Amino acid sequence: MDGLRQRFERFLEQRNLATEALGALEARTGVDRRYLAGGAVTLLSLCLLFGYGASLLCNLIGFVYPAYASIKAIESPSKEDDTVWLTYWVVFALFGLAEFFSDLLLFWFPFYYAGKCAFLLFCMTPGPWNGALVLYRRVIRPLFLKHHAAVDSALSHLGGRLLDTAAGITRDPQSDLTPPQTDN
Repeated sequence: MDGLRQRFERFLEQRNLATEALGALEARTGVDRRYLAGGAVTLLSLCLLFGYGASLLCNLIGFVYPAYASIKAIESPSKEDDTVWLTYWVVFALFGLAEFFSDLLLFWFPFYYAGKCAFLLFCMTPGPWNGALVLYRRVIRPLFLKHHAAVDSALSHLGGRLLDTAAGITRDPQSDLTPPQTDN
């Protein structure tokens, strides 16, 4: 537990948007930033457990920081951070798709959004235990390697049919309405 407390203390000493906001609140209220940050984390946790906007809050947590980090990764010269965040978005999208089809069942699980938020935080954890990389290497990649040829073939066939349909829809509609010309 002390390791977590030390990391929390180091985070509060860094200079970023969250710590600047906490510093401004600390200056206005006179309350130590550690207590303000702990109160904010507690409030967010209670909202996830019992709140009315738990779905929105969970989706914001799973989107805002990863989107910010993805933009930073795009702008950085390193390719490694790009791979980390692309992997996160693949896992995030697959999780969202699975959640869409099982939402009616998952809604009834107590504290579902707290668990979902914990899963998303696990997926964006930096280091060797990055959940998105672990899931990608152990589940998604083997399935992809096993089935990608069939999916590529189906997508190619579907793409050809869509192009044929689009060509049929976009051809000149006047040619169908104009009666053929006859010589008198």
